[in-house]
Amino acid sequence: MNMLFGGNNGIADLPIRIAFGAVFIAHGGQKLFGWWGGYGLEATGQWMASIGLEPGMVMALLTGGIEFFGGIALILGLFTRPIAAASSLLMFVAMTWVHWPNGFFISANGYEFALVLLAVSVSLTLSGSGRYSLDSVFRKA
Repeated sequence: MNMLFGGNNGIADLPIRIAFGAVFIAHGGQKLFGWWGGYGLEATGQWMASIGLEPGMVMALLTGGIEFFGGIALILGLFTRPIAAASSLLMFVAMTWVHWPNGFFISANGYEFALVLLAVSVSLTLSGSGRYSLDSVFRKA
């Protein structure tokens, strides 16, 4: 139970969860629904298959789902550690599989941004959700 709802009692994780969750919601919305200039599930699945992440549709659904629904959960502070751990894996794959060949800088589609998101997700995996979270409510119950 502590693995699901455990965490520190501080408030420093709140702005990190909100910002990270918002970024993930936006990117997941692009992949799943085609919102905010995204391509939607079918095109994202085709692209993932084209770069060797097979089966593409399943990978797009998993990635988009972790990002969109995980982002919502992170903002709420619900299941913070497992969601952040899944996000860490997602960012590691994105960084190494997609962005690494382009170098460091985001201006060249490099791994700079994915590295920052990886660091944030690892940090949340280690620290948990903090005081102002649904996880905190469940810890007290």
